[in-house]
Amino acid sequence: MSHTGSDEQPLNRILDWVRVTSVLILLIHVYYYCQQSFVEWRLTSPVTDRILDSLIKAGLFISFHRSKWLALLLLTVSCMGGKGRKMERLQLKTPLVLLAAGLLVYFASCGILYLSFSAAFTTVVYGLLTFGGFILILTGESYLSRILRHRLRGDIFNCRNESFPQEERRLNNEESVNLPYSYELDGVQRRGWINIRTMRHLLLIGSPGSGKSWYIIQNVIRQQIEKGYAMFVFDFKYNDLTKIAYNAFLRHRRAYPSTAGFYVISFDDLDHSHRCNPLHISGMTDIADAGEAARSFLLGLNMSWIDKQGDFWSESAITFKTALIWYLRRYKDGLYCTMPHVMQLLQVEYGKLFSILQTEPQIKNYISSFVSAYKDDAMDTLNSQLSTLKISVARLSSPTLYYIMSGNDFTLDLNNPKAPKICCIGSSPQRSGIYGAVISLYAATINRLVNKKGGVKCSEVIDEFSSFYAHRINETMATSRSNKVGVTIAIQDVNQVQVNYGKSQADVILNIPANIICGQVGGESARFVSEKIGKNVQSRTSIQTNQHDVSFSQSEHLDAAMPASRIAKLSAGEFVGVVADDPETPIEYKAFHGKIIQDNNLLNKQQAAETELPVIRKVSQKDVDDNYLRICAEVDKLVEDELTRMLNTPELVSLVIVKN
Repeated sequence: MSHTGSDEQPLNRILDWVRVTSVLILLIHVYYYCQQSFVEWRLTSPVTDRILDSLIKAGLFISFHRSKWLALLLLTVSCMGGKGRKMERLQLKTPLVLLAAGLLVYFASCGILYLSFSAAFTTVVYGLLTFGGFILILTGESYLSRILRHRLRGDIFNCRNESFPQEERRLNNEESVNLPYSYELDGVQRRGWINIRTMRHLLLIGSPGSGKSWYIIQNVIRQQIEKGYAMFVFDFKYNDLTKIAYNAFLRHRRAYPSTAGFYVISFDDLDHSHRCNPLHISGMTDIADAGEAARSFLLGLNMSWIDKQGDFWSESAITFKTALIWYLRRYKDGLYCTMPHVMQLLQVEYGKLFSILQTEPQIKNYISSFVSAYKDDAMDTLNSQLSTLKISVARLSSPTLYYIMSGNDFTLDLNNPKAPKICCIGSSPQRSGIYGAVISLYAATINRLVNKKGGVKCSEVIDEFSSFYAHRINETMATSRSNKVGVTIAIQDVNQVQVNYGKSQADVILNIPANIICGQVGGESARFVSEKIGKNVQSRTSIQTNQHDVSFSQSEHLDAAMPASRIAKLSAGEFVGVVADDPETPIEYKAFHGKIIQDNNLLNKQQAAETELPVIRKVSQKDVDDNYLRICAEVDKLVEDELTRMLNTPELVSLVIVKN
């Protein structure tokens, strides 16, 4: 604090007198212990002798160093009360060295008195050393008063101000994932727990290498399997997460009923993959289900259509795809209701295809515009409507995809209480564009089937969420909590979601999860998370210095508890975010910032010793090719049989389209 001139002047006079008194006491000390020399120099007088006698009676010279200690004490008092001109760059080392040297010379000077020199020489040297040490001490203490005690540069990144109290309890229940971590509060390292309520969904954000999978996703999978969750895991870099889930399932097999199963879908590793038909008749009970399947498949295949939903051309393709799916679902009770059969049926010549489709009353309205265009010979319009569909689907006419999607090893009702399942779907960074549509279809079917009442608790863990289109995932997250379904989605940047899903839908997806965990990330993602964490009360100190004084002012204000700039500088394994609570276990401190506690060496050893995925069946290229040819033959036979039936049935023969 600053003082007025009227306050300082009396104080300075008192301090000056205290310092003068300390010098006088030191002079009297030298005069007393070197009195012989002063007698020889004829520097004594009766007045000084009487003063000296009074001081002797007062006990000032009971011991040799008593008077020196008193002089030093008065000097220290005078320096403590004074304020030197502040020097911001002055380091503490300088005054400490001066003080140490001064004290050494000041007290060690008495050694000269025990040497065999003349009295005059001894007095001069002793006096010079004593006062030299005294001056060094005075200089050191005055420098101490010049040092700024409040240094703003001690916390140049404002880390201490941005620390805040965090949850230290482990709040464990059936729907929680609990992660131990360490955090800093007011410069002290403490330990806490990140308590994630997975039924309120989790959004995980982090750039590559930030530790999303290693520190978070792996723990989510292990802890949820330990608690008996049915689960869908999207393994973008197959088989990293699949292997973790499989070994966790083996360790905690008792948490599941005997009918539970572990299933893998991999398009690159057929020996370790099950076969699954996403259009299985058990999950296809209404034409609306066929419409959802068609939409998810085609939007996953052409993600640019997401922003064009309602557009004439994209809706034409989706409508026609719906008609094909529902036709196969109705034909012989779904005997050929698989996506490979649908894709193969699409390649049939228009006249034959439209003829057999007209036999199904429920899809007449779906195909009427296409049939009319064909009959009116408006082939340009018809080709414009269907060519994009045919070209896109042709990219997926792969024998491998046909093989996987035409089998029925299991169904996608993962949370079926009678037979809960863990399903891992693998992908590949090199082929994500090809597999994306198929994975979108699987994910959409899973979302539709698990989001129903009566199922066991279920979790969806989707790594690299933006690599495929998860149709209606926002609706699943918005309505699935009551059905005991929790969704965990991991992304690298919010812009990825906005590019693939469109800004409006991306905003909904990003804002529904109540739990948000973020590793190192920058830009809009960092600002998004910073706003979610919110603000806290921070103190701000300012210092003003002049030639004689320094003044401090301190204020409190609300500022970002975790600025975007700090999120951009997080280390691997260090995360920030907010968690949700529930009425039974409220959490006062929902925001967190710390480093996940994990023994990485032990975890690496455990993973190296884990069991490999089992071989489901040995699959040869011949098996794959034979399956492909069989599907092509079945579609050809279906078309020929149906046309024959129509020609032999009077009420259907009129539906056969014959162009001149």
